[in-house]
Amino acid sequence: MKLDDQARPRRALRSRLPRIAGRLRRSRDGTAAIEFGLLAFPFFLLVFATIEAFIAFAGEQLLENAVDTMGRQIRTGQITYGLGRTTDLTAEQFRARFCAEISLMIKCPATEDPDDRKLYLDVREFASFAAIPNYIPKVSNEQFSDLDPTSFAYRPGGPQSINIVRAYYRWEVMTDLVRPFITNIRKDGSMPRDYLMVATAAFRNENYP
Repeated sequence: MKLDDQARPRRALRSRLPRIAGRLRRSRDGTAAIEFGLLAFPFFLLVFATIEAFIAFAGEQLLENAVDTMGRQIRTGQITYGLGRTTDLTAEQFRARFCAEISLMIKCPATEDPDDRKLYLDVREFASFAAIPNYIPKVSNEQFSDLDPTSFAYRPGGPQSINIVRAYYRWEVMTDLVRPFITNIRKDGSMPRDYLMVATAAFRNENYP
């Protein structure tokens, strides 16, 4: 075999190499799949966080509407306490009516662990508006400290009395990946679980008959 015959395949290969390399550079097969694989996790994390936040804020708005509705009924004498009237409601009856107001998105369990309740209601009469607490009672000053419900009661006043209606609801965050970022309350030593919804109404009752 002549030397030229041996060198011819090598020269042909060298002449084809630039064309092969150019085709490899221009090929985009599989790029979209690779990019999706890299971006899928942060994308879905953002989607789940957005959905969780939207649902939680919508639930909190529903809670605020219920507080306004129930507060208005106390203010106008549609709901009373200890006056010997047909409009008198016990704490359990008031809670049941409140739960009916939020039943669209928020469920009140029929029975709850006293140490791990979902819904807390605080309905009380005060001597003046200045005496009404303007803070969320916590068991400590830590950032994610648990709610302290020991001062909560159901004692609304009569005509022209000053009252508050406060509602606290422990909304359980379902998405594990975003739970640490949107929860704002937790029990000591436990994993983050709940977003604490808060709604308050302060008012003076009308001078109803």
